[in-house]
Amino acid sequence: MKNLRLTLTAAILASVALAACVTQQQRIESREDLLSAAGFIIKPANTPERQQMLTRLPANRFVIRQKGDVIHYVYSDPIVCGCLYVGTQAAYNQYKANQLAQHLADEQQMNAQMYDDAAWNWNAWGPWGPPGPGFGFVYGPVGW
Repeated sequence: MKNLRLTLTAAILASVALAACVTQQQRIESREDLLSAAGFIIKPANTPERQQMLTRLPANRFVIRQKGDVIHYVYSDPIVCGCLYVGTQAAYNQYKANQLAQHLADEQQMNAQMYDDAAWNWNAWGPWGPPGPGFGFVYGPVGW
């Protein structure tokens, strides 16, 4: 039981360490790829007035601009592109759908990765289930 806790703790720590390897800039760039793919328009902060206004918006977050019946979603990026991403309700809905699809694809890839190495010895790791007969999942031949 203690070994199982240690293994789970090590796996969680390794996952956190791996997630920390992705920089803030990489996360922003990934999000911006999804924004562009969803139909958001890039508005560069290419004048001093636009640059000053860009700093007034919350960075890397959506804000809503409503004028009459028209709603626009605005995403400010002062770090990577120095721009605004502006999209309609349809573009925002597509962004959320793309984001969900990307998350599911990443999760499936992580969960379903098959390890195939002829030199790997699964037996060296002992049983893969809780001790005792009839308890849970055991990988490989019984009687390790």
